[in-house]
Amino acid sequence: MNLCIDRIHAWRTWLAAPLVAGALVACTPAFKAGPLADEVRPSPNYGARRVSLVVIHHTSNGSALPALRTLTNPLSEVSAHYLITREGRIVQLVEEGERAWHAGRSRWGSINDVNSASIGIELDNDGVEPYGEALMAALYRLLADLRARHQLTALAFVGHADVAPGRKVDPSALFPWSDMAQRGFGLWCDAPYPEPAAGFDVALGLQAIGYDLGAPDAAAWSFGLHYGGRLGGLAELDPAHVACVAAAARAAGAP
Repeated sequence: MNLCIDRIHAWRTWLAAPLVAGALVACTPAFKAGPLADEVRPSPNYGARRVSLVVIHHTSNGSALPALRTLTNPLSEVSAHYLITREGRIVQLVEEGERAWHAGRSRWGSINDVNSASIGIELDNDGVEPYGEALMAALYRLLADLRARHQLTALAFVGHADVAPGRKVDPSALFPWSDMAQRGFGLWCDAPYPEPAAGFDVALGLQAIGYDLGAPDAAAWSFGLHYGGRLGGLAELDPAHVACVAAAARAAGAP
């Protein structure tokens, strides 16, 4: 318990006094930190699971502090495995082997409970600003480490809006998915796109990528947000664009 108390005293420079009490409850000497974590802030909001996805979020805050308060407050019932600050500091909140509460009601491919199969990463970004160089450099380091240790393919890296279409919009249209894909973290297609096969079905193409078709127009909107297409429903999507990404998903090992 002395180690836990020492941690709480160290956190007082970051967190307000009422939050320290919550952090004390959550603190545990058995926390297994990832090798790239600069800091550990144990959150109580998790359960056990295994990893096959990495879900990217933005905090919607102007600084990391309010996000940390929310993510470590037992009353919020919200958490993530990591938060990366604008300065590029990697803060671990939940052990990778545990089920953080970050994705909510969500689905990707055959995964009905995304929290049970994913690592959640919150980025210190308000949703309307560009993603800074220090933050992205830290994210790429963390993703490379996660990819190696959990044996993930490019298919594993998605945004919150992808797994919760119509409900979430993070990590915003400013997130550099093209650069991510060049590093093997996700898929991407640049125009001009090859002509799709005759009779190509856009909705089935979205489903092949991983999108939930419970709300097809919402899935189409999330596709546009991620892949740089027009933001709209199924009718607004370029079939060739969807077919290109679906083909890339199949090439990467999608069923």
